[in-house]
Amino acid sequence: MTRIALIAHDDEKPEMIDFVESHQSYLSTVDIVCTGTTGQRIAEATGLEVERKQSGPLGGDMEIGAEAANDRVDGVVFLRDPLTAQPHEPDISALLRICDVHDTPLATTRTSAEYVLEGLARQDGYELD
Repeated sequence: MTRIALIAHDDEKPEMIDFVESHQSYLSTVDIVCTGTTGQRIAEATGLEVERKQSGPLGGDMEIGAEAANDRVDGVVFLRDPLTAQPHEPDISALLRICDVHDTPLATTRTSAEYVLEGLARQDGYELD
């Protein structure tokens, strides 16, 4: 089964919720793994079942990086706030690097997230609306 990681910085969480709601029919057919707060917000807003890791600053980004390093995630959507310094920036950089090293599709903006999700859905034989 397709497994997708969803992560969003605080300022991007409303955008992530909107993204998930827009694609809820497809996302309900895949396994979703999230960092802690993002996962909680998605579950509350949509009722989707998500596997929650730690919050990003507490190691959640690294946990999802381990998923990518072990080929246990098929794509990552990480809506980042590029204008705000993050105290766990080394973890974020490591996650992005791991996705590159393991050729894991990674989106960091809403537009790129649409393309990644469309590609994963197409592999699953699912046509996005």
